Amino acid sequence: MKTKEDQKTYFLQYLSLAPVLAVLSVSVAFTTWAVFNYIFPDLLFHPLP
Repeated sequence: MKTKEDQKTYFLQYLSLAPVLAVLSVSVAFTTWAVFNYIFPDLLFHPLP
């Protein structure tokens, strides 16, 4: 049976891992969005001839 100390350790590991994964996923998403907008700019500011 797991002790309360083990549960606290696992909970602290989860809290330290979840923000890291959140920051990485948001960074990847916004980087993808920025590259896509660099390659295919908005037609409002770059209208087709």
